[in-house]
Parts: sequence; structure tokens; C-alpha cells
Amino acid sequence: MLTQYEQYSSGYRDVNNKKISDLISWLISDCGWNTFRVRLFVNPKQKAPDYTKTDYAIVQDLAYVTALGKRIKDAGGYFMLDFHYSDSWVDAGHIQPPAAWKGLSDEVMADSLGQYTHRVLQALKAAGATPDLVQVGNEIMYGLCGIKVAPYTKSGTNWDGYLKLLHAGCNAVREECPNAQIIIHTDRPANVAYNSYYYSKLKDNHVDFDIIGLSYYPFWHGYLTVDQVASKQDKNYLVNTINNLKALFPTKRVHIVECAYNFQYWPSEGVNYDTRDAWPCTVAGQYSFVKDLVDNLKPLENVDGISYWYPEDAGNGDNVDWSTKKGLVEETWSNRGFWNENTTSSGHAINKTGSVSATKTAADVCAPYYMRNFYHSTTGMEDVAGRPSSTRKFVRDGQLVIERNGQLFDVTGARVE
Repeated sequence: MLTQYEQYSSGYRDVNNKKISDLISWLISDCGWNTFRVRLFVNPKQKAPDYTKTDYAIVQDLAYVTALGKRIKDAGGYFMLDFHYSDSWVDAGHIQPPAAWKGLSDEVMADSLGQYTHRVLQALKAAGATPDLVQVGNEIMYGLCGIKVAPYTKSGTNWDGYLKLLHAGCNAVREECPNAQIIIHTDRPANVAYNSYYYSKLKDNHVDFDIIGLSYYPFWHGYLTVDQVASKQDKNYLVNTINNLKALFPTKRVHIVECAYNFQYWPSEGVNYDTRDAWPCTVAGQYSFVKDLVDNLKPLENVDGISYWYPEDAGNGDNVDWSTKKGLVEETWSNRGFWNENTTSSGHAINKTGSVSATKTAADVCAPYYMRNFYHSTTGMEDVAGRPSSTRKFVRDGQLVIERNGQLFDVTGARVE
């Protein structure tokens, strides 16, 4: 959503209230991030999955993604492309195909998906926005493009049709972007049985991919470690699933492609776990969640990284007109980003100076003390091309120190002697 925030005057500032001229470059050079995830819809029309309700955030068509992908590449970052293969967002409960593909046979649907994947990747390559990682679908454990499978009953509705789609998408990525890492993204991260069955099915049917991508939202998916579930009825936890995946699929990498935690306003619908005993619904609680997640996953040698969903979230722009909805980025939002938000009498909006500022704890989370050197792959993707040579980061006396042009700073930007 970064492009939308920038369009509607939602500037970003660091913890010292200094304007950030380009958020992507700042996240790379000052925070040590290296990979940026962007979703793509076939023909988005600002509609929710039922295609009747308005969703102002559904804007990521090929032109939008091409421009943003090129910015990422030009800044020296890695570009993760998330194919939704739909006109609106998809997840476990929403697997609708794009309108242009409705009613197609399995074979024609697979051909359409494959040809579309080819066209998109050809356009991105021509524009200098070649993806480094590609998701063939978004949270697809239960289905894709209207074709349903059901790993939890071990008898999918149409596994043959579903596998045709995956083969078509993965083959197109291999042909167009042979150096890209292919991700298969699912959304039941703490359930050992579901993941074992699903990824075994893909292995047995020779689906060609590199990375197991997992979503992990504690309020939907449960706790992180065995200690946290010791007294709970539900004994599933994320680290156990990842260790099990390593035992079953030792050649596959694991990436948490979505995770988030609310810093205010606990989710009111669809909550399966109240994890506030582990991480309060506060800025400090959000920080603790991300720190615990990284600290527990970093030692696992099959885990390659974490992508947060979606850190640029900052409410709405300062020039939004709530009566006409002009300038609206999102009518509702998650309160899970890394930026302060203000509430006004007319509705939620970021502060009226046209900018939002990072909290100190969010800056700590961004710091490479947690996020850098996390990618274990031999491809060396942890070495960000374009990182300014004048910037260096290291830990001194247990604290992250940032060296810029011979001067030392802490994560808040304050000088360190």
C-alpha cells in the first residue's frame, strides 16, 4: 500500500520526527531490511471478494506492481511477488477466480493461469522489475481459483484440477525467472497434521517449488513455543510445525511470508486465541511479539526469513474526505503497522501534518540486530545490493550501534559516544 499512502500525502518520519524521503531506501539502509512483498490482482476494481462491497485497498494491478517492483529493485532490495490469481484478495475462506476465468474447465483454467503468469513476468522483466521470489498463489491450502481441496479431511474436492494450476504457475515462473525462488503459501502454520499432509501431497505430485511459505497471526493460529502452550488445551505451536517440516522436507526452505500483531484495538472477529497473556495488545506487546518470533526462528536452519504484513499501514492520509471517501486509503485497517496513528472526530487518520512517526520500539524491531543475517540460503540473498558502503551496523555492549560516515548512532538516531 506504500504507493497509495504516498499519493494521499501520508509521509513517514523516524523516531526523531525527521522526514523519511523514501521509505524503501530507508528501510534498507537504516533498518537492514532486504526483501519487500507486493501483491498482484488480475483486474482489481476496489472490491472485496464478494465483488459487491467496496475495498479501497484493492488497487494493485500490473502497472501499480511494476512501478513499485522497479523501485524496490532500484533501491537494492529483493522483490517478492505475490500472485493472488483473482480480482480481489484471496485467503483460506476466499478462493474465487478472476471474473475472466469463471466457468472454465480445469485444463483451460490451468492454461489461463500459466499464460497470465508468463505475461506478467515478461512485463516485469522488461521494466527492470524482475522478481526474486514468487508466490504461486496466496494462502492456498484450501484451494485456488475456485478449485477446492481439503487437507484437513484428506480428501480434496478436486486435487487433479488444483495440481494442474500449481504446475502451470510454477512452470511459468521457472521458464521466465529461472533464478527466482518459488513459494507455496499456506495459512495453517501451527497445525502439524495439515502441513504434513498438504506438502506431502505436493511432493508426491512433483510440484516444483523452493520455499514453504507460512502465514502466522497468533490470534488466529496460536502460540509460538512449547512453553507458551504448556498449560493450554491446544498443544499446536509454530516452532513444532517448522521442525516437523524440516524432518519431512529437508530440501525445502521455510519463510514466514505474513505475520503481524495489533498494537491497539484487539481484533473483534474470528479470533481463535487470546494471546494477550504472551503479548499485550500495545506497542510494547507488538515489539515483544516480533522479537520473540525472530529470536525463536532465527536458530532454525530451515527458516530463511520473515515478512511482516503490512508494516506501512498508517491509517489514512491527512487529506481524506470522509464524506465523499476521496483520498481514502482504507476504510478500516488493521492497527498492526509500525507507525503512530491519530484518531480524529471524523474518523481514524494519521496526524494532520501529513506524516506518521515510528515508535522507538518499532525502530528496535526494524533493526538488523533482529532482522539481518537471517537468510540461511547459500544464494547469499542476505547481502543487499546497493547498501551504502558508509553504513555499518554491529552490536556493542548488547546494544545495536549504527555507524554512518564514521559517527555512531543508536536505533533511535541519537549519537553514541
